[in-house]
Amino acid sequence: MKKLLILLPLAALFAFSGIAFAHGHGAEQEPRKAILVVSFGTSMPEARHAIDALVDEARKAFPDTEVRLAYTSNIIRHKIVKEEGLYIPTPMEALAKLQDDGFTHVYVQPTHIIPGEEFDDIARVVTALASIDGKYGFERIALGNPLLTDSDDCADLAAILYRTYQDKLGGDQAVVFMGHGSPHSANAFYSQMQLALEKVSDRFFVGTVEGFPSFDDMARRLEKSGARRVTLVPLMIVAGDHARNDMADAEDPQSWLSMLKEHGYRVDADITGLGENGEVRALFLQHLKALFD
Repeated sequence: MKKLLILLPLAALFAFSGIAFAHGHGAEQEPRKAILVVSFGTSMPEARHAIDALVDEARKAFPDTEVRLAYTSNIIRHKIVKEEGLYIPTPMEALAKLQDDGFTHVYVQPTHIIPGEEFDDIARVVTALASIDGKYGFERIALGNPLLTDSDDCADLAAILYRTYQDKLGGDQAVVFMGHGSPHSANAFYSQMQLALEKVSDRFFVGTVEGFPSFDDMARRLEKSGARRVTLVPLMIVAGDHARNDMADAEDPQSWLSMLKEHGYRVDADITGLGENGEVRALFLQHLKALFD
C-alpha cells in the first residue's frame, strides 16, 4: 500500500529544503540512486560550461550516483537540436528514462536562481510522478531548492559576490547585477538580494530585465551613489543571450552597457555566469546534499 511519508505543499517551498516523497513497494531491494540536474538551459555553446560545471560538481560529490541533465526551456532545446544535433531531454522525459532504467531513488536539483515559474513546473512534475505507485513509480523522489529560497541564501550569495567583486568597489566604482526577473511572486527575491548586498557594500546594485527592480529603478539608485565607473555582471547561472546581448552588447543602444554609457558612466562588462563560480556551485550542492540527509 502506498505510504506518503512527506508531502510539502508548493506554497511552503520557501521555508523548507525540498519536496520529498517515498513509497513502499513490498520486498526490499538495493536502492539505485540518481541525480537529475535541471537547468533552464542555453543555446550558446560557449556559455554552457557553467551548467556542465554544476553537473561535474554533482558527480564529484556523489561518485556512486548516476547524474543526468535536463533543460526546462523547449525553445532552447529545439534550437540546440536544430543547430548542433544535440538532444537534451525535458525533466519529464529524463525522469521517465530514469524510471525505465531501474533507478529507485531520484533527487532533482534545479539550477534556477529563484523559485519562479520554471521551478513551479518542475515541482508539478515531481509531485505528479510521486503519486504513481507500483512498478511505474519511484520508491523515493525529492526536489531540491533553487539558489535563493530564504534570507540566509541571499546573505550567503551576497557574501560570495562581495568576495568575488570587492576589487571593483573602491573609489568611484560600483557593480551592477542584471537578473532575469519574472512576473511570478518569487521575483521579490531580487529585492531581497538588493537588501542583502547593501549589508556588505553600498556600491552593489540589482536590476532585472523583466521584473522589479527595472533598469530605471536601478539607475536612479546608482546615480545617488556618486559612482562613475560601473562593472556589469549577470545575476544568472549562465552568461548567455541576456548577458551577452541585453547587458553587454556595445552595438545595441538598448543594452544596459550602452544606456549606462549614455548616462555618462565608464562601463565594463564581466561575462561570467554564477555557475562558473565555485562558491556558488557549493551552495547548490548544499541544497542537493540536504535531500540525501
